[in-house]
Amino acid sequence: MAMTLLATNPDSTDIASYEITSGIDSTYKLYIFKFYDVNVATDGAYFTVDFSIDSGSNYNLGVTSIYFVASHTEADDVAAVDKTTSLSQHGETDPQEISGSLDNLADTSGAGTLWLFNPSGTTYSKFFQSTVSSADNGGYQNNVYVDGKIQTASAINAVKFSTSSGNFDGVIKMYGVK
Repeated sequence: MAMTLLATNPDSTDIASYEITSGIDSTYKLYIFKFYDVNVATDGAYFTVDFSIDSGSNYNLGVTSIYFVASHTEADDVAAVDKTTSLSQHGETDPQEISGSLDNLADTSGAGTLWLFNPSGTTYSKFFQSTVSSADNGGYQNNVYVDGKIQTASAINAVKFSTSSGNFDGVIKMYGVK
């Protein structure tokens, strides 16, 4: 599996969102997004993703998803796996949360991967998966898994990463896989 680097956010400091509005086309059947050192300005914000079929003019596609989180505290008093119904979507057009609640301390951040499958296909709905590891303000280390379906048969040609509140720092890279 050869990955080709297609995009990297040019300014990774204090941004409201990072939109990739070109380069998602039929060249690749799989796009992989990797993000590193995601640190939020607003304590408790979630890292999110959203999708577009009109080059980023609108991010209003329905998503059906399931959100799971595996958590463990520094004090070793909680270790759990939980399906978080409130962060799963059932056709909503809101951005999909793909991280746990992020801590804005200088020594914490989130990192992860999102896979977008066959975004240029025009027959079926599109599927994505993500895994994000992060620390939150309650002393938890979280590993969040989200599997989802984007409810459109139209080609996805733009992806936007942002947070549920405020700005963020971090590096985001997009790869194509043939």
